[in-house]
Amino acid sequence: MSTNISKQRRDELVGKIREIRRFISAAPQDENTGNLLAYLSELEKDVSGKKYGLVFEEHREEIDEVLDTHTPVLTEDAGLYIDNGGQMNFLIEGDNLAALKLLEKTHRGRIDLIYIDPPYNRGKTDFVYDDNFVVNEDTFKHSKWVSFMRARLEIARHLLSEDGLVFISIDDNELASLRLLCDEIFGADLFINIFVWQRNSSEKTEKGKFTVNTEYVLLYAKSLEYTLNSAYKPLSEASQKLFKFDDNDGRGKYQTVSLQKPRDPGPETTYDYVDNAGKVWKCPPKGWRMKYEKIKALENDGRLVLSGKSLRVKDYWNERENAGKRIDTLWNDLPQNTAGSNELDTIMGRTNAFDNPKPTDLIKRCLEIGSKNACVLDFFAGSGTTGHAVLKLNSEDGGNRRFILCTNNENNICRDITYERIRRVIANEDYAASLKYYKIEYIPITERMYYEYADELLWHIRELVELENGVNFTGNDKIAIVLTDDELADFVEHIDSTPNCHKLYMGHDLLPDEDQQTAILERGIEISIIPDYYYRDLQER
Repeated sequence: MSTNISKQRRDELVGKIREIRRFISAAPQDENTGNLLAYLSELEKDVSGKKYGLVFEEHREEIDEVLDTHTPVLTEDAGLYIDNGGQMNFLIEGDNLAALKLLEKTHRGRIDLIYIDPPYNRGKTDFVYDDNFVVNEDTFKHSKWVSFMRARLEIARHLLSEDGLVFISIDDNELASLRLLCDEIFGADLFINIFVWQRNSSEKTEKGKFTVNTEYVLLYAKSLEYTLNSAYKPLSEASQKLFKFDDNDGRGKYQTVSLQKPRDPGPETTYDYVDNAGKVWKCPPKGWRMKYEKIKALENDGRLVLSGKSLRVKDYWNERENAGKRIDTLWNDLPQNTAGSNELDTIMGRTNAFDNPKPTDLIKRCLEIGSKNACVLDFFAGSGTTGHAVLKLNSEDGGNRRFILCTNNENNICRDITYERIRRVIANEDYAASLKYYKIEYIPITERMYYEYADELLWHIRELVELENGVNFTGNDKIAIVLTDDELADFVEHIDSTPNCHKLYMGHDLLPDEDQQTAILERGIEISIIPDYYYRDLQER
C-alpha cells in the first residue's frame, strides 16, 4: 500500500490527534465538546485511511496462533559452535516471524542492513503457507503473500537503525505488490531505487510472452539519515582496450586523455602552454582543464603526451581510484543465477543442494552500498549466501560486518545446508569469524500466571544476552553471567579463580549486598545489567 504521506508522518499525525482528544476529554465539558470529539474521530479516520494502494484479504498464519499462546525462546546447539576468532555471527533455526519477535527485544534499532530473498509466489513450489504450497489456483494467492510479508517487514522496520537500509529481491510476480507494501511500511519518500539484475541470458521462450531474463532488488531506507556508499562494476571490454600504451617505465598501461576543457572557460585556465622543449601549445577554445602549474608538474613527472596536434595526459590503469564505473540501476555485470548453484555445489561437494541460491556477488553488491561495519540481517537465509557474502567481502575490503541469519529447518535446510555452508566456508578460506547456532523453542503461557513460567524463561536469558552483545559465555574466562542470587553469591565466593574476568552481566532484579559490590568493583569488573525488557511484555499479560 502506498499513501500520499509516509507511514511515519501519518502515525505522528494520528498520535497528535489522539493527544488532543485525551486533553479535551479530561477538560470541563460543554455543549460543543461532543461535536469536537466527533470531528477529531473523523479526522483520525481520514488520516489513517488508505489514500491509494493495496487492498487485500488479511490472513492469519499458524505461527500467529502459536505466538498467541506461547512465547519463543532460544536454545543453543553448543555442538555446532564455530570459534575462529573475529566477529560473532548467529544462525537461528525456526520460523522467521518468531525469530523477528525475539530480535525485537535484542536488536530494535540496531540492524544496519537487511537483505532478504523471500518466496516469489510463482504458484509452483516456492511459497509455503501453513505447510501447504500456494498454487496459481488459490484465489487468495496474492493476499496470503502480502499478509505474510507485511507481518515480517513491519518488524524489520523496527529493527533497522535510523540510517539503515533494506534490500529485497523479487521477480515480476509480486513486484508491484511489494513496492506498494514497502511504500506503506517504510514510506514512499524512503524508496531509493529498483535495481534490475540480469539473472540469465537464456533463449527459452514462453508461449505468448517474451523471454524473461531479469529480477529486481528493491532498496528502501529507514529514514532520510541514510548514506549510500559507491559501488563499481568493471569497465567494459571496449573501455579496457583503450589502455593500450606502455612506456615500460614500471607504471604500466595507460590511455591518453585530452587536456582541453569542454566548457566554461576561465581566466586561470586560458593561456598558451610552453613545454620544456619550448614548443607552444595554443590555448584551446574553452581553455585547459587545469592551471598552468598543474600541467607543468605533469610534464615534469613524465605524464604528458607531447606529440600530435593536441596536448594530452596519460591515464594509468594501475592508478585508477576505483575498479571501474560507478553502478547504476542496471546490474548486467554480475554472475547469472546459475553461478549461485555452481558456488554452492562446489562448497557442498554435491549437486542440487538447494534450489536457485543467489550468487554471492549479487549480495556483495548490496553490502558494498551499506556500511563496512554493518550488522547484517537476513531472515530468509535459505542456503546462507548472505553469510557467505559477508565473510567474503570482509576479507576483500577489510570490513567488520557481522551477520544474523534466520531460516526454518524444513528438510533439514538450516542444519544441513545453511550451517554446513558457513562452516565449510570459514574452514576452507580460514575467515576470522565465529558462529553460534540457536534453535527456537516455545514455552506455553496461556492460562498460566507469569510466576508459573518465569523460571523457564530465566534459563534462556543467556542466549539473548549473547545475541544482543555478540559474545559467547561458554569457556570464556573474560566475561561472566549471573541470573540468580545463588549464582551471584557463588561468583563472588570464587572471584579469585577468575582473574581474567573484566565484565559481569547481571540480572536486572539482582541486588548485590555491600560486600559483594565491593568485591566486584575492587577487581575492576564492569557490571552490565541485563535489561528487563526481554520479558516485560509477558509480565504485563
